[in-house]
This record gives sequence, structure tokens and C-alpha cells, in this order.
Amino acid sequence: MTIVESRGQVPGAAQDVPLIEARGIIKHYDGFSLDNVSLSVGEGEVVGFVGKNGAGKSTTIKALLGLVKLDGGEGSILGVPSSELSRPVHAGTKERIGVVFDTISMPGHLRVADVGRVFSHAYASWNPRMFEQLTHDFDLAATKQVKELSRGMGMKLSLACALSHDARVLILDEATAGLDPMARDELLDRLLDFVAMPGRAILMSSHITSDLERIADRVLGIDGGRIIFDLAKDEITDEMGIARCRVAEFERICASGIIPEGQLRYRKNDYGIDLLVPDRFVFAENFPNVPCDRMSIDDYLSLTLKGGVR
Repeated sequence: MTIVESRGQVPGAAQDVPLIEARGIIKHYDGFSLDNVSLSVGEGEVVGFVGKNGAGKSTTIKALLGLVKLDGGEGSILGVPSSELSRPVHAGTKERIGVVFDTISMPGHLRVADVGRVFSHAYASWNPRMFEQLTHDFDLAATKQVKELSRGMGMKLSLACALSHDARVLILDEATAGLDPMARDELLDRLLDFVAMPGRAILMSSHITSDLERIADRVLGIDGGRIIFDLAKDEITDEMGIARCRVAEFERICASGIIPEGQLRYRKNDYGIDLLVPDRFVFAENFPNVPCDRMSIDDYLSLTLKGGVR
């Protein structure tokens, strides 16, 4: 696994302390468990969190936020243990955490303007001008009721709230779901602006992996409650590739030893075999007649979860 060094440190913080961290988190439910989940997000990082539905992404996020009681391990945000975030003494830390879940968690009868007023009483650091500007930019009418908003517009409202109380970290659970491509582009630009400021970081789960390919520094994969990879995004999208092989070509590649034994992942299809290539440039030098495409995060996740190993 490849871990990317963070691009800075929180002023006054210990040099190696992540802004978001899970250390061996364990949580048991009937039929599902988080199993020794560890992750970290350093200052200046955007870390993407991927996996199929039910893999453990939302449970991990809730564990980090102290919303579920753990059976083992520990999490922390901004240096405060997750289990202590609900204590009044850490109210200031909670002010610095912006959260967006995959559902709208606001009473349906409230108007957009009402939401801003409610949040102004919840956060000492609430910035009403920022909220008004964001809702205007997101085309959210002040008089519109929450229950009248589409899923995409509801996500925009949640994001406007998360960005309006001087957060230092953002934890986003499918925050771009339901947004049209132009709205997603605008949101991603705002997230990049956010994380460019000192002392900030983002953990972002998403099924729309093209969003992560645009802004993520690292990508974590989870399946069955276990972290299955933690890689630099550029290692996946810039270095790796997918070789489109015929059966005879596949056998020749396997016999060449260019991919270490036990690390050769492949997927059969109607037209041949797709092969995961760790370094597409080296591969192209050795097998110039075998097409090798760039890898996407979706491709890598699919080959990791469903591909055969040889």
C-alpha cells in the first residue's frame, strides 16, 4: 500500500497527528462487523472512501463522529477521541467539523432561511453571510421548504450548512449524490478551495468515483467491514492500467513474470480478459501489441473485489 505524506501540518499540532484518524475500529452488528478499520487523513488531504453499498463506509463515518459505541479500537478528529466529542468541553471541536450525510436531516417544514437561523443558534462560529452567499450560488430560494427540495437540492443545502461554520475538516457521505454534472463541478471546486486553506482536510465517501479522480489525493477501499486498499489516487489513475488480452496473450504475460505471482488480477469477459497492470508504461515496453488503457478507480475497485487472482 502507498501512503501519501500530508502537505502540511495544523499550526501548533504534533507533527505526525492526522486531523481524522481511525485506529483498529471494531463494531459488531447482527450480520455485519467493522473489522480492525484503520485510516488517517492529514492536513491538506482529500481522501476518497469507496466500496459497494453495505461495505462499511457509513458505519465507519458514524464511528469517527462518535455516533456509535465501538467494540474495539478508537477514532479521533482534530485530536479529540471520537468517544468524547459529545462532551460539552469539546463543543469547540465539534464546531470545526462539517458533516454531510446521504440523507437530509432537517425538519421538512423549515424554509431555507429558517435553516440558517436555526444553525446560527447551534454554532457560535456561524457565518450568516457565507450561508446566504452559498444558498444563492446553489440556487436555493430562501422561501423554499426543505420538504420541497429534490435530493440534489437537499444535498446543496446540507453542504451550505457544513461550509458556513468555519469547519476545519469535512466528512462527506455521498455528498454529490443527486447533483447534476455542472453542480458537481461547482461543488468540487469549492471543496478544493476549502482544503487549500491551512489546517483543513476532507474525508469523502462517494459512488461517483470520477469526482474522486478529480480531487482526491488518496483512495481507501472497504469491503465487508475491512479496508482492502489505501493507495495514492495517482498510483491508480496514472501508473496502473488495464491490459485487454486474448487468452493466448494472457498466458504469455503470466509466464513472463512481469507481474509478481499472486498479484495478477484479471476479469474474463465476452471479448477476452482484462488484466490489472501495476505499471502500464513498463507493460507497454514489454508487450507493445497488447492494448493497455488507463485505470479508473471503478476499474480498480471492480478488479480488486471481483477479479480472479493468479
